[in-house]
Amino acid sequence: MKDYLKITPILDYQSPTIQSLIQKNGWEKLEEGEKIKQIYHFVKDDIKFGYNASDDIKASQVLADGYGQCNTKSTLFMALLRAVNIPCRFHGFTIHKDLQEGALTPLAYKMAPKEIIHSWVEVYFQREWIFLEGLILDEEYLQKIQQTFSDNKGSFCGYGIATKNLKNPGVVWTGRSTFIQSEGIAQDFGIFNTPDEFYEKYGSNVKGLKKLLYSHVIRHAINKNVEKIRNGHQEGVFQNSKGSKTI
Repeated sequence: MKDYLKITPILDYQSPTIQSLIQKNGWEKLEEGEKIKQIYHFVKDDIKFGYNASDDIKASQVLADGYGQCNTKSTLFMALLRAVNIPCRFHGFTIHKDLQEGALTPLAYKMAPKEIIHSWVEVYFQREWIFLEGLILDEEYLQKIQQTFSDNKGSFCGYGIATKNLKNPGVVWTGRSTFIQSEGIAQDFGIFNTPDEFYEKYGSNVKGLKKLLYSHVIRHAINKNVEKIRNGHQEGVFQNSKGSKTI
């Protein structure tokens, strides 16, 4: 289990801001299941859904940003867990970009590759590995999508969601695995001890000039779009497999 507790350049949990957060919340004093629960819901709901400058930024930077997506939230989650002695590992994938329709702006969606780098965190709890992906979307954002598509009684793909049950996707910590994008998985790259190892091998979603454009311009437009969705102010028509929906 020592390999699943190591600090790394990306999992920089000795950062003063991370250590201060842990002390403030008293997470290190809790029993194991409560540690995971409280940290999980902090990353899920206090760290809002949004797009950072890159997938491979440090955990302390994700915390400073105050928002994240699948990969960056996974980084922060892992760092916080390891800081309180909870073993965890990184599982890398790609997902079909269709599930990002609606959340991304039209330009960003066009620029995005057909398959997007994705990840979730696997946590060792009660002698088994629990898969925790359901922390990507904050509750406020998810509820707005559920309200907008209240007539949907089954599967849904879009707005950062790929689930068999939009009404009850099962993203609350109960000691079992949670998912919100797992139905959109394209390729499985397997398990890594750290995100550092994964990004060294596979890189991040955007490279070169596109990365510069994304980092400095496009992601800010995406985050404005996500905030409009969260606040119920977005206008447009979203197309999915169930037909169109004006929002």
